[in-house]
Amino acid sequence: MPTWFMWFIVLWTIFLITVMFIGGYFMFRKFLKRLPKEDGKSILDWQDYYIEKTIHLWSDDQKQLLNDLVEPVPELFRDVAKGKIAGKIGELVLNDKLDSLPQEYIIKGYILATPKRDHKFLMKKLREKEIDMTPYKDLLETS
Repeated sequence: MPTWFMWFIVLWTIFLITVMFIGGYFMFRKFLKRLPKEDGKSILDWQDYYIEKTIHLWSDDQKQLLNDLVEPVPELFRDVAKGKIAGKIGELVLNDKLDSLPQEYIIKGYILATPKRDHKFLMKKLREKEIDMTPYKDLLETS
């Protein structure tokens, strides 16, 4: 066998193993989120519960705001991000026993549900929409 072909096989094997490890990592994370906690429900079960209980509170403008906020997320993962954020918003609304969904809860839910690196885009988007960020300064700094 020519040496270039052997190198190709070695590199192809390394590539396949790397891709399988990456895929396995994300599948394992999803598996951990599906495991039931002490209360018998998983993280994803609670997320679905909060969304189901508050879906009727969402107006078209609020859905559009959420879509604008998750715009930088790659399209492949956008639905997952929206679900996580909507679940956190639903949790906040149900915990405070509200019968409507104020805009500040959408922003608070976004801040609590996303990593700190995504908050830069949130601040930029809020400036574009001329929404005051001062009520969220403490929340942005602590999360």
